[in-house]
Amino acid sequence: MACETVLRNKNQTRAERKKEVRDAAKALGQSLAMGLVKARVGPQGAITFEGWNNKDGVSDACALRLIMAEGSGAAKLAIAKAEQLAGRKISSQALNSGVHSHDGGKTWNSGH
Repeated sequence: MACETVLRNKNQTRAERKKEVRDAAKALGQSLAMGLVKARVGPQGAITFEGWNNKDGVSDACALRLIMAEGSGAAKLAIAKAEQLAGRKISSQALNSGVHSHDGGKTWNSGH
């Protein structure tokens, strides 16, 4: 995953970063399952996680990919419910183009 290659400091190894990313995604999945964080799907099909504050430099798109590949059923269900509430599926095109939100889904940006 791309977010695993972006080291947070010059002393961090790739293995340490990979573990950090996986731990952040796992914690997000647990928070989704418990209802502490809410998934939101934007009008373009991008995703954001409202209330996810301990990101460790992990993007919403990267976390989504890990949750969908390795996450719990409850976390995946929370994401499916967000799609249902939005009336649209998450779009890989929107994720790959960098559409994201910094305010829990109130506004959406396609890049900075």
